[in-house]
Amino acid sequence: MFFADNIKFLRQRRKRTQDDVAHALDMKRSTLSGYENRVAQPNPSVLVAFSNYFNVAIDTLIKVDLMRLSESQLVQLEGGFDVFIKGSGLRILVSTVDQMNHENIELVEERAKAGYVTGFADPEYIKELPVFQLPFLSPEKKYRTFQISGDSMLPVPEGALVTGEYVQDWSTMKTGTPCLVVTLDDGVVFKIVENQLAENRQLMLHSLNAIYKPYSIDAGDVREIWRFVHYISSELPEEGADMQNMVRGLTFLRQDMKNIKDKLGID
Repeated sequence: MFFADNIKFLRQRRKRTQDDVAHALDMKRSTLSGYENRVAQPNPSVLVAFSNYFNVAIDTLIKVDLMRLSESQLVQLEGGFDVFIKGSGLRILVSTVDQMNHENIELVEERAKAGYVTGFADPEYIKELPVFQLPFLSPEKKYRTFQISGDSMLPVPEGALVTGEYVQDWSTMKTGTPCLVVTLDDGVVFKIVENQLAENRQLMLHSLNAIYKPYSIDAGDVREIWRFVHYISSELPEEGADMQNMVRGLTFLRQDMKNIKDKLGID
């Protein structure tokens, strides 16, 4: 049981003294000290009090070693995305950190994408992925990089390494956001997302390349969503037909986004 270590860790993380917490919970400082040092065991009402104070579920306080979580995972937890509190499929992402406990960016290369669909929640699978760091990205967010295939998102070329920020709460995703979507049937796809979750629990996925038509996917078939941050590629768009295709794709996107905004009444 991790209760004692967790309440001490959360208290120190918030820069609160034992007197501060004891006063807030209407208990003696010596009682709190007893809980933190495993001298005393909390009863159910005490567990509820600590859960409410830290906004962390009782099950998490007891079962999860919070000191082993990365900074981005702790931010997710403190932001209210505790699976035991939300009562939904929201979860703390399987992730890796370096020796300084800095969040890694895992790289899912083309040859690894098929296995990612089944291995994304497996710590043993994730820790085998190549990792790197990008110091200009926020340490409080989680990023992962995927190598894309195909030409549906030109001018982003095939083989580009696309980095995304993990989307914990899909309901916050704005229509028109480019995302890497991990799907049950199609694997990892890079698309412009039209968020229809509130209306019919679906996402409409749009390509930049005009020859690819939009298609819908049920939320139950989605495993993860990563909001586009940037991409890395050694290639430039080619002249001629490919450049014309890029222009058509951008024209299509502008018109498609206008139609979406008109439908939703967005200026």
